[in-house]
Amino acid sequence: MLDRTLAPPVQPLARVALPAAEVLALPSGARLHVLANDAQPVVRLQAVFRAGKLAEPRPGLASLTARMLLEGTTTRTARQIADEVAFYGASLECDAGFDRSTLTLYCLTRHLPTLLPLVLDVLQNPAFPADELQQLKTRTIQNVRVERQKTSFLASERFNELLFGAETPYGRPFDANAYQALTAEEARAFHQTAYGLANAEIFLCGDVATDQALVADAFSTGPAGEARPAPGAAGQSGFAPGTPSQVPVAGSLQASIRMGRLWPSPTHPDTHRLKLLVNVLGGYFGSRLMRNIREDKGLTYGIYASVAPREEGASLVIGTDVKGESAGFAVSEIEMELRRLQDELIPADELETVKNYILGKFANELSTVFEQCDKYKNLVFMGLPADYYTEFVQQTEATDAETLRALAQQYLAPEAMQTVVAGPAA
Repeated sequence: MLDRTLAPPVQPLARVALPAAEVLALPSGARLHVLANDAQPVVRLQAVFRAGKLAEPRPGLASLTARMLLEGTTTRTARQIADEVAFYGASLECDAGFDRSTLTLYCLTRHLPTLLPLVLDVLQNPAFPADELQQLKTRTIQNVRVERQKTSFLASERFNELLFGAETPYGRPFDANAYQALTAEEARAFHQTAYGLANAEIFLCGDVATDQALVADAFSTGPAGEARPAPGAAGQSGFAPGTPSQVPVAGSLQASIRMGRLWPSPTHPDTHRLKLLVNVLGGYFGSRLMRNIREDKGLTYGIYASVAPREEGASLVIGTDVKGESAGFAVSEIEMELRRLQDELIPADELETVKNYILGKFANELSTVFEQCDKYKNLVFMGLPADYYTEFVQQTEATDAETLRALAQQYLAPEAMQTVVAGPAA
């Protein structure tokens, strides 16, 4: 009979490697990356442009332009676009992030030839209709106004502002007046320069064998746009840790804490060992912060520590929500856990548990071709070597407690952290 009081044995993770992507340089200047897998008759097509916040000439323009692509073209209204996508049971969306903007299509393989002209129309012929533009601006401003009633939003906004600088793309808070002042002409001009195919990375994954040539041909011609150089630094170089910042929220019973610092990029030689260290601190349910702040002290439902890697600046973020009167105590307990990692060796059984968790989670994240493509995209955009994930597995397995304590002494000093508390006035 199975003894359920005993955990199943943990097997070491075999060496992993991403499926090789076929990369085609198209006449338009775009690059097509193909990861084929016919396990399911589905396809994901993504067109990625250097058209995120780092590239926008005016605050908010990247987001506005990306979202307006689905609001009508010179041949289709927004309703017609939505109806055509829904008819084929597909999904089409466009989002602008800090670094890049991405148009994503999910569909069944057999519908890709039919939907491909729609994708090209959305990318190349947006109309930026005035009514939809104003409605989008109104909705966005209202949504941000609602979000700014939440302590978690306010804490994250102030944290990024202090960490990267209020005038930089990574740290600039949303300005409703500036967003309202954006015009269709500005969005059109930004689209013409930032969404040209010369700036595009096209990712095609899934059951794509029969349609690869069709996609390559579709993106081989079209507006090339201007070849955009990589943007400069996002402003992180001027960061210096300061005294804790309080964001008063009248009438709030809850306080949101954000604590962290600038962090080495994924290309740094310590990046894999630092990932292990951050997971010990607060990267999974049994982490140091969860056991202390949630399980032992009962101050929160959840607390995390994670790294936010971006192309021009990474950051470590520790975040939690607590009762307003408990904020100061929670901050002191977080600092105590940072010092423990600097002063004490991590016990062998705890370290082994965290390693197994990280490697198991990594293996699970490679279970579909879409997830494999996401890992591959990380290599492309971050400029990482092809053996990056192999090194990740090897270094995670080999890292010892002494190495992690030395890294904690270098990177986790409480006095090097920026702390923000949004909630009742102290």
